[in-house]
Amino acid sequence: MENNKHLKNFLEISYDELEAMNLRAKERAEKATATELEKEYRLYLQKEKRIKAVTLCFTDLEGRFHMLDYDKKFLLNSADNLTFDGSSIRGFSQQHESDLRLSIDWGSIRFLPSDVFGPGKVIMFVNVHERDHEPYISDFRGQLGLYAEELHKKNGLTVNISAEVEGFLVDGINSEQRYGETSSFQFISTGGYYHSLPLDRLRQFIDRAAEAQLAMGFKNEKDHPEVAPSQFELNFSYTDIMRAADNIQLYKLVCRQVANSLGMTATFLPKPFIGINGSGMHMNVSLSKNGKNIFYGARGKDGLSDTAWDFTSRVLNHAPEICLVLNPSVNAYRRLDPHFEAPNQIKVSPIDRGSMIRIPIGNERSARIEIRSVAPDANPYLALYTIVKTGFLGQPLVKDKEKRDRVRVLPDNIHDAIKLFKASDFIAKILNKTNQEKYTEYKQMAADRSPKSLGSLIKSSEIIYHHEVTNQVLWHKF
Repeated sequence: MENNKHLKNFLEISYDELEAMNLRAKERAEKATATELEKEYRLYLQKEKRIKAVTLCFTDLEGRFHMLDYDKKFLLNSADNLTFDGSSIRGFSQQHESDLRLSIDWGSIRFLPSDVFGPGKVIMFVNVHERDHEPYISDFRGQLGLYAEELHKKNGLTVNISAEVEGFLVDGINSEQRYGETSSFQFISTGGYYHSLPLDRLRQFIDRAAEAQLAMGFKNEKDHPEVAPSQFELNFSYTDIMRAADNIQLYKLVCRQVANSLGMTATFLPKPFIGINGSGMHMNVSLSKNGKNIFYGARGKDGLSDTAWDFTSRVLNHAPEICLVLNPSVNAYRRLDPHFEAPNQIKVSPIDRGSMIRIPIGNERSARIEIRSVAPDANPYLALYTIVKTGFLGQPLVKDKEKRDRVRVLPDNIHDAIKLFKASDFIAKILNKTNQEKYTEYKQMAADRSPKSLGSLIKSSEIIYHHEVTNQVLWHKF
């Protein structure tokens, strides 16, 4: 076996060097053109003999992360003609129009820790295109990139995002897929916020995942157990909207991979346990222009500018319609329970954590709004695209002075959320009617596989038919 290892000689890079390489790649992507980046990384792949394959990844309409490994030599020769069967991806093309193209985003390259992903590989994101090379309408990574580019070109605006993604660590491998057998998850820690011994199983997982994250250029901030037992959150720095969405997908991938290697499962189900806090994916949003944070207002209410308050008002006004995008599963509506710091009230507050939007303490650099009602199983590209488009194109919330203020709340079940989403002309306008219909269809299919009443017990169906739980064969056995 030792001789076999020496024969392979695939690329393995130390964590320190990986971090430096990934941060340089990020900086280069911000300055160079797409043509320049393609030329540079083609040359790198040709020269680096120890790389055997390139992992290309994309995200479907519901948010599942797909990865394809291409032999390096084949990729370099065929990069302008990579195709796949779109009809095999739920939410993509129909069978009669199945062929779709993959367009490599060369600036998204990440160099990978070999102990997590295996030696001799790099990873890049792709956008999905039609046969005629036009952007595919249901690929929201591509759609988000086009909209971010439009905002920057027309208005000089950059959307900055920092995501706080919570998850649970549970005992055993493939615990989600096996939920139908067990009807429960097992905690690996019964502690809570910050209560974790340095080398217990939860802390080992957090340390290893954080190390891999840092090496991949995430710019870590803090990593800790969360409020609930066996819950974790690994924070990373704010960045532009495209890289932030990519980071969310890679973060979840790293967590799942590290947990699996330790004999556990990292799950991003919003509410895998009854009686304790669920998991969220808080989106911290701000806008900058010419390097200046235009959400900051020194004399504005709660330190926010008129621009920030206008953006917030539009999101609040359309909150019921966009709720299905931000909370896309049957299980997600268990999290919107007001007894567990649930952000289900359609209002904004600097202190009340029951508000769907919170205003954190900030300064000229960090002023932002925190949208707390996003579930961790939401498609990050679709969710951010919807939030930002709503913030710019939605109708502001107008208070009726003749009526008393009454706190509105988000839907408490997926069926009501589907109805609001399906009937919304605004959703059809910002997401396209085709996407509205397809997304509604897939969410209705999932909803119909579980009882309409959530009840007080988690049902196996809301776990094993969840869009992120890769148990595809079950869909054909229902």
